[in-house]
Amino acid sequence: MHEAALYEKLEGGRAGCYTCQWRCRINVDKLGACGMYQNQGGKLFSLNYGKVSSLAADPIEKKPLFHFHPGTLCFSLGTLGCNFQCKHCQNWEISTANSDSLLHGCRELLPAASIKLAEQSRCQGMAWTYNEPAIWFEHTLESARLAREKNLYTVYVTNGYATPETLDTIGPYLDAWRVDIKGFTDEFYKTLAGVPHWREILDVTARAKNKWSMHIEVVTNIIPTMNDDEAQLRGIAGWIKNELGELTPWHVTRFYPHHRLTHLPPTPIATIEWAVEIGQQAGLKFIYAGNIPGHDSESTRCYACGKTVVKRHGYQTEITGLDGSKCRFCGAELNFR
Repeated sequence: MHEAALYEKLEGGRAGCYTCQWRCRINVDKLGACGMYQNQGGKLFSLNYGKVSSLAADPIEKKPLFHFHPGTLCFSLGTLGCNFQCKHCQNWEISTANSDSLLHGCRELLPAASIKLAEQSRCQGMAWTYNEPAIWFEHTLESARLAREKNLYTVYVTNGYATPETLDTIGPYLDAWRVDIKGFTDEFYKTLAGVPHWREILDVTARAKNKWSMHIEVVTNIIPTMNDDEAQLRGIAGWIKNELGELTPWHVTRFYPHHRLTHLPPTPIATIEWAVEIGQQAGLKFIYAGNIPGHDSESTRCYACGKTVVKRHGYQTEITGLDGSKCRFCGAELNFR
């Protein structure tokens, strides 16, 4: 156990957690919404510090991050639990696990040891992923600090539900914010993830870019009958363009039946391609169709001259036309890190 970094002691022995936007008020011996913060005697403790359920040396493109250190390996780690209850979760076995599973479902791997493993695996960076990284915030914060000392890049693959306090605490040590914008209505977020208030996700994401200069890429998994309507897709695309900028990559990914949504069909490819068109109409320069192997949009083409600057097929990546963050052929800025 590890004492939480962002909480306050309240009357009656309660503890107020400020790690995520649930901002739980937790009674003694009780858990927060994520199931991984517990009030013990009026103090708040993280139960999953150093508890790792999943790890791998992944291509950075798997996150997916297409404009961030392309072609590199990223040491990826996850724990147990989540502050969302997404009905389509691909990693539900770990995201729905409770604190009782920590002893049996995880290995202990402290931050310094994870950095050492990343270096031994010849990775260029670290990512906290597979489940929501904010719910083991103290672990990821210490890991990110150590990674910065070792010149490893750092990535949060997140649902965006961290508080501004959490973002500002880890901001000096975090390089990329790969965020899910799952939909664009209160009803959708409540139905899919059990989250009643979601718009602060947008505010925190904009803050990650504007205050901390993090690299931002957005993913929307398009689910038939739930968030595949024109209003939501245009809402997301327009928000990205206006608040994050036209060069921000938007990944529109194909849904496959999973977890509690096995009754829905896979997203038609035509719907994904329609979403790409909506992004283009909104003025976005880089929209990628995900979960469709071999799709034409996998590679990055310069919006100014049309030349291919990064070729991708699955997780195989070849850099063909980059000069830093710009197109080698015409000099256009392409927003690469």
